[in-house]
Amino acid sequence: MAIALQARVVFPVDRPPIEHGVVTIEGERIVAVSTKAEAGDVIDLGSVALLPGLVNCHTHLEFSDLRRPLGTPGMRLVDWIRLVIAERGRRDYAPEVAIENGMQESLGYGVTSIGDITTVEMPAPYFPCVDLTLFTEVIAFSLARIVSALVAVQGRLLIQQNRNSYAGRATGDIHFGISPHSPYTVSSGLLRGLVALARERELPVAMHVAESREELELMDSGSGPFRALLEERSMWDDDAISRGRRPLYYLNLLAEAPRALVIHGNYLDDEELQFLGANHERMWLVYCPRTHAYFRHPTYPLAAALTSGVRVALGTDSRASNPDLDLFAEMRHVAKAFPSIEPHTVLRMGTLTGAEALGRDAELGSITPGKLANLVAMPLDEDAPTSANELLNSLFANDAMPSAVWLRGVKV
Repeated sequence: MAIALQARVVFPVDRPPIEHGVVTIEGERIVAVSTKAEAGDVIDLGSVALLPGLVNCHTHLEFSDLRRPLGTPGMRLVDWIRLVIAERGRRDYAPEVAIENGMQESLGYGVTSIGDITTVEMPAPYFPCVDLTLFTEVIAFSLARIVSALVAVQGRLLIQQNRNSYAGRATGDIHFGISPHSPYTVSSGLLRGLVALARERELPVAMHVAESREELELMDSGSGPFRALLEERSMWDDDAISRGRRPLYYLNLLAEAPRALVIHGNYLDDEELQFLGANHERMWLVYCPRTHAYFRHPTYPLAAALTSGVRVALGTDSRASNPDLDLFAEMRHVAKAFPSIEPHTVLRMGTLTGAEALGRDAELGSITPGKLANLVAMPLDEDAPTSANELLNSLFANDAMPSAVWLRGVKV
């Protein structure tokens, strides 16, 4: 049976906004987007903006039980990582529960698709409440650990895929990827092996790159706070990093993957942004706005990235560096920090571009006939401006929560 949802304005994202639009749903999928119902009863949602379900391209859901971010604003990333390691070592640490809670929290914020970096195996059978891409995190810096790390990640992928190789899920869906953690935790030899594995299995790759100045120092000179951290943990290998490297070196390796998500990229220079732009068909930059602000990094190179043709998606990172998992708050942060960027561009970062980065854009990210009916209704003031673009600006200027969320055609 078809249902038709009428809204003050519909933002399909892949086409211009539709004022007084109607989205017709049959089963799990969108069948029509227009100004009239194609079939079924019309449900008038009132003064709302109807958007595609939001896509959070990067988070670590295992920290979703934290009540506040770790550490203090402006602290060095390397010192914050020490706190993360201690958090994982807590006796009562229960990541599986935190992951479930994080997905439920995300859904309440209108996030219906997540790219999650995971260090834990999912229980079987496992029914996520969102569309989930699990990136298996890999940390192994020394050259001696390359073979064992590759064997381990293949084993984890096999277990995950076997546990979830059935159809007919009633809620979300699960897909898989690989996450070489960073240049200071994964040697270039291991990164090559992981990219080759991803290419063999057609999996996306996500890697933290150019996240801090200390990371750049390690790549350039093999010294600094990250070397000290690795030595503390008996992980340092003097041969794992050749001196004089830049983020561009790692971008070149990642470009061989079927699709690559470059996480953070806070300190990418113009040449590196141009490289991402030239390889935009298989590389995405994932910006985590409020986490970037938490560490008080310099202004994010967002304008330069967009000018270079880089496809930029958004993430919340985790509750270890963010007060919540509200992706719309990330979009609001971008709209406020970069007023010259068109609001529709910001909306696309949190929807369709994120779906493209995860390889899910055939099903998600826009309100398009044939795609899954993942939708979010955001309330609008009755006296809000009348044009669609002004309405989007007003959404970014307030702090309203979703009034309704649909996942695969079901109001949740």
